[in-house]
Amino acid sequence: MFLGSFNYSIDAKGRISIPARLRKFVSPEANDTFVLTRGSSKCINIYPMNYWKELVASKLDKLNTFDPVDAKFMRMFLQEAAEDTFDSQSRLLVPKKLIEAAEIEKDVIILGMNKYIEVWNPKLYEEYLKEIEEPYENIAKEVMKI
Repeated sequence: MFLGSFNYSIDAKGRISIPARLRKFVSPEANDTFVLTRGSSKCINIYPMNYWKELVASKLDKLNTFDPVDAKFMRMFLQEAAEDTFDSQSRLLVPKKLIEAAEIEKDVIILGMNKYIEVWNPKLYEEYLKEIEEPYENIAKEVMKI
C-alpha cells in the first residue's frame, strides 16, 4: 500500500526518483514497471504494472467506445500514457507532455494513494487543498460509511 507524502524534485531530463518508503510496496508482479498518465486532477498518476492491468480489466475494458463520453475519457486518459521501468537509481522518465499538463517545474510532492502514486506541483496541490470547502471530518464520515 502506497502512503505518505514526500517532497522531491524532477531533474532536467524529466526523471523522478520514487521514494524508498514507496518502492518497498511495489509488488514483485509489477516487475518494477509502471504506467504514467494524467490524473483526474492536475497531477500525474503512476500505476505499478500489476495494478494497471487490474484497472484496465475492471474499468477501461468495460467502457463503451461508441459512447462519446467514454471515448473522450479514454482518449484523454491514454493519449499521453507511457510505460517505464526503474533505472539503476529507481527513477522513472516522465513524458514532457505529462509534466506540462501537471504544470510541474522542478519541485514536486509525491503522494501515496494506496494502489498508485500521484505527483503534483506543490503550489497546485496547496491550491487544491484550499479549494476543499468541506471539513475533513465531514468528508471522512461520508466516504467511510460503515
